[in-house]
Amino acid sequence: MKRMLLALALTALCGGAMAADAPGLPVTKAPAGAEVYIISPRDGAVVGPDVTVVFGLKGMGVAPAGMKKEGTGHHHLLVDVKDLPAAGQPIPKDDHHLHFGNGQTEATLKLAPGKHTLQLELADENHIPFDPAVVSKPITITVK
Repeated sequence: MKRMLLALALTALCGGAMAADAPGLPVTKAPAGAEVYIISPRDGAVVGPDVTVVFGLKGMGVAPAGMKKEGTGHHHLLVDVKDLPAAGQPIPKDDHHLHFGNGQTEATLKLAPGKHTLQLELADENHIPFDPAVVSKPITITVK
């Protein structure tokens, strides 16, 4: 138990970089039919620099990071990410991998002018993607 708590603390402090070496972080199976999607903005939307992204979820519930409750996870918004985070590893925490570990279902972002891609990925209480991955279709928006 102490190793698990230490791994969780290191994940929070290091954005997941050290948790990949920590034992005891199993991959959680996703419920059949689970689906995550972006409600707004719509694919192809032209938006201002402050854009509110609303998250949608079917077949699962939302729970804060660190809370183990069957059939739940929390959102991660991938901004301008070409490849999904590695399976079985905690999702990185940086300017392109935004964590919503308090159970948030929307966020307002400040984005630079130009085209951006947005995609959601749901992860378990340890920030590890589900198996199979619960990811949205990527959308493209243009910030004016």
